Amino acid sequence: MPPARPATTRARTLECRLPAGGLRPADNPSSLGAGLAGPRGQVMRAVIVGGAGFVGLNIAEVMLAAGHDVTVFDRAAVPAAAKAAFGDLPGRFCAVQADVDDAAAVAATLAGANLLVWGAAITADAARDAAEPARILAVNLAALVPVLEAARAAGIGRIINLSSAAAYGYAPLDAGPLSESAPVDPVSLYAVTKFASERVAARLADLWAMDLVNVRLSAAWGPWERTGGVRDTPSPQAQIMQAAAAGRPALLARPGARDWVYAPDVAAAVMTVATAASLPHRLYNVTTPRVSTALAFGERIAAHRPGFVCRLVRDGEAPTIDLHAPKDRAPLAPDRLATDLGWRSPGDFDAAVAAYAAWWERHGGAMMEHA
Repeated sequence: MPPARPATTRARTLECRLPAGGLRPADNPSSLGAGLAGPRGQVMRAVIVGGAGFVGLNIAEVMLAAGHDVTVFDRAAVPAAAKAAFGDLPGRFCAVQADVDDAAAVAATLAGANLLVWGAAITADAARDAAEPARILAVNLAALVPVLEAARAAGIGRIINLSSAAAYGYAPLDAGPLSESAPVDPVSLYAVTKFASERVAARLADLWAMDLVNVRLSAAWGPWERTGGVRDTPSPQAQIMQAAAAGRPALLARPGARDWVYAPDVAAAVMTVATAASLPHRLYNVTTPRVSTALAFGERIAAHRPGFVCRLVRDGEAPTIDLHAPKDRAPLAPDRLATDLGWRSPGDFDAAVAAYAAWWERHGGAMMEHA
């Protein structure tokens, strides 16, 4: 576990917004989630640990839009733009700002919940791997165990561990879609800890008879992404939008082919897993059936922004967009999730680009200020 901080620094902030029409039957503002149903009931009471990150915020938004109650637990604050957007949604939203190693805060937040989504992670680059290995392991892996213990004590109905395609390593693009049974070869500390979290969580779930599932997310991009804190490098798509907003060219070393998956689609997949009556497998890939490129994304943005340029570097130029890896990796196979639960990403690249561009016009500037 991360080292305990002095009591004077363990401040907690609780902010809740009730749905239109007031409290639901059996709701109790002093005890979040009292009287809830199971994961397949009409109202989920979800806790997303690490939920102030951009994937967590997308999951929260989808669940709130469906009328479920969501509590985001994170050391970081939920951006004001996200809180404002969530205010128009039918579900009840709460934000608990506290450290994941604050056992009392974790226990109080989990009381009455029926779904836990574990997404706490430092998405570190190589420089942070070298500088802060102990902290990365503490947050990404060691902190998971006491939270699972608290979830067991709280009787949480289902636990979803957000893992990563990084567990597969750098399998070449022509290796074909990687199924959940493909060999793993994690390289970065983020990838190593994500894979280790799957094994630790699965082992404890077996021992404690817990309903737990790991989901390996492909490279996500989309709304609510920002830099700073625990995310060192945003997606190429977010970098391209930042460059466009700043009037800078976006220069890429290569097109950047990958199964880039739109974050709202990731959230829809997690929602499907959360509400499934049963889960035949304990591990699912979450991806899109279409391989696209960061360059194609930038070219579509440039087509609607006069003066903005997104292209490959020329001789003597340095790239301005970080593609996250030295080479393109193989896409993930989407078949298991489609076969077991009937979910498959729409894979509509043009529609996703248009939706993200529209979102950026509403919220992009505020999110970059938040970063």
